[in-house]
Amino acid sequence: MRPDLAFAPDNLRGRLTAKDFAAAAARKLLPLAAAGDEAADTDGDHRPDDARPFIVDPTNIRPAAVLVPVIAREEAMLLLTQRSHELAVHAGQVAFPGGRIEPGETVLEAALREAHEEIGLAAELVSPIGRLAPYLTGTGFRVTPVVALVDPSYSLSLNTLEVAAAFEVPLAFLMNPVNHELRAREVRGRMRRFYAMPWDGRDIWGATAGMIRALYERVYGR
Repeated sequence: MRPDLAFAPDNLRGRLTAKDFAAAAARKLLPLAAAGDEAADTDGDHRPDDARPFIVDPTNIRPAAVLVPVIAREEAMLLLTQRSHELAVHAGQVAFPGGRIEPGETVLEAALREAHEEIGLAAELVSPIGRLAPYLTGTGFRVTPVVALVDPSYSLSLNTLEVAAAFEVPLAFLMNPVNHELRAREVRGRMRRFYAMPWDGRDIWGATAGMIRALYERVYGR
């Protein structure tokens, strides 16, 4: 953990209001209009080890987008999904709604489309705030996380072929670095480190936890 980030603002030790988060995020997040302008990936699964050789095919990086949906309740909540156990890849893992960017789509359009296809989230209930830097995954995706407020009146209709469940986690819990574990496991013959944030019987880890960590650093880092 970077020494300049080993802290949590006082309001993250208890409840975090959606209003306070939105105000801080609007100042710190990157603008959606500039998505894709980075010359190189600035975040990703490689960062805890500062190395990228574990990427499956570094010559074939595919663009993708995810929605980071903050439910605009008095206490801000983050909406996450649990992937279907029937999927061939990443079965049962906790994730953000999202997927590949189709030709001609912006990152926002892709994130909103995927959220609607996966969990039935209506685009008109989503208010984008900004984005994080692209996140490079070990499976070769360059994912742009789009951060947005979601009207708490939302209702969902899950595509059960892809999503087994959707659930909310208090944002203050996820934005407190005390809850950010660093774990290690062997991946393709070498030890890799990754973030994990276990909550209420669910294990938030890997790329999803890495993007949550990036959100914390971007919005609340010194």
